[in-house]
Amino acid sequence: MTSDHYFSSTPASADERRTITVQLNGQSVKVQTAAGIFSPSGLDKGTAVLLDHVPTPRGTVLDIGCGWGPIALTAALQNPEGRVYGVEVNDRSIELARLNVESLGLSNVQIARPEAIDAQLEFDTIWSNPPIRIGKEALHELLLLWLPRLAPGGQAWLVVQKNLGSDSLQKWLGEQLPQAWTITRVTSSKGFRILKISRPLD
Repeated sequence: MTSDHYFSSTPASADERRTITVQLNGQSVKVQTAAGIFSPSGLDKGTAVLLDHVPTPRGTVLDIGCGWGPIALTAALQNPEGRVYGVEVNDRSIELARLNVESLGLSNVQIARPEAIDAQLEFDTIWSNPPIRIGKEALHELLLLWLPRLAPGGQAWLVVQKNLGSDSLQKWLGEQLPQAWTITRVTSSKGFRILKISRPLD
């Protein structure tokens, strides 16, 4: 047994690369994955639900916990005039996501560790399948790091498995974020909830 997790900074498992074909933005694309990262076999159910229900992103986009890159890649394909940032703590995921960005010829994506992103940058759109399994305290810290950086008029879209606390997370967000912000459950699909966080125009 190994203590390796997709949220480990340096996975202990062997870095054995493989190329898989996935559907992103309505097209079949080849991407690289490996063990020791989140969902190395393909597009996970939660991410698929999110991408099926979110509107086209606008402006500057953030993907929290980008993994090998499906959300960031899709955002970049849909929003070629915008700028997309994927943040990740798993070094192997960062390398793979960068390789996938390059292989798809995307010039509007930056994949980086959180500390490498300009601390003053605000985001018009946030898409995320947040890493629920890092634990409630770490998850809350992560969300409070990034969600307050929504730009005025911006929207964040999160997908959370119903049986992993989506309803309690929605309630907690309502208690933590500014009172004028709205947190709504947009839909439920295949055991997942999609939550939308909206910051009003200041």
